[in-house]
Amino acid sequence: MALDINSLKFDEKGLIPAIVQDIVSGKVLTLAYMNEESLKKSLETGETWFYSRSRQSLWHKGETSGNTQRIVDIIADCDGDALLIKVEQKGVACHTGSYSCFFQSLKEGNISEENKSAILSEVYQVIMERKKTMPENSYVAKKLREGLDRILKKIGEEAGELIIAAKNANPEEIGWEMADLIFHMWLVLAYFDLSPDIIYDKLMERRR
Repeated sequence: MALDINSLKFDEKGLIPAIVQDIVSGKVLTLAYMNEESLKKSLETGETWFYSRSRQSLWHKGETSGNTQRIVDIIADCDGDALLIKVEQKGVACHTGSYSCFFQSLKEGNISEENKSAILSEVYQVIMERKKTMPENSYVAKKLREGLDRILKKIGEEAGELIIAAKNANPEEIGWEMADLIFHMWLVLAYFDLSPDIIYDKLMERRR
């Protein structure tokens, strides 16, 4: 059902809360506010625009940082007074440098395990950030400097170690070696500036 802006219930200040969610990981990235103008600009441009209540002006997410959000879908709740915006996040979502704005738990010592698959997106974002900054003490930067052949050699090594772990029927080793393999696969994507979406899309095709 198509979104009808006229049916939405903006508050007395002309605003509506917008929850932004990563389409790949399902993780909630941020909570912001939109007015009718920013919502229309979001629909027109395909990227998120919000209304800053402190500056009282529109702002384009990622305009200065480059961490833009490509809109996949915008869904209104049953009452029409809140929006869920599903996006493909480029870079991190939070101004603190965190992948999501929601990273502080009110329960001391608690680590949320909701949707553990979000770590795949987070690791990829970290790898891309390392590629951008290329810090001296970074393993990612080191491998990227060494070049594609060295990365591919490492993938071959990790695949072999995974085979051995599986033959040994050792769950702990299987987990570690498969994680290492996926990590270095992500390095290949980063080397070519490719998004994990190409993998997710192919897996979705296989599911059909």
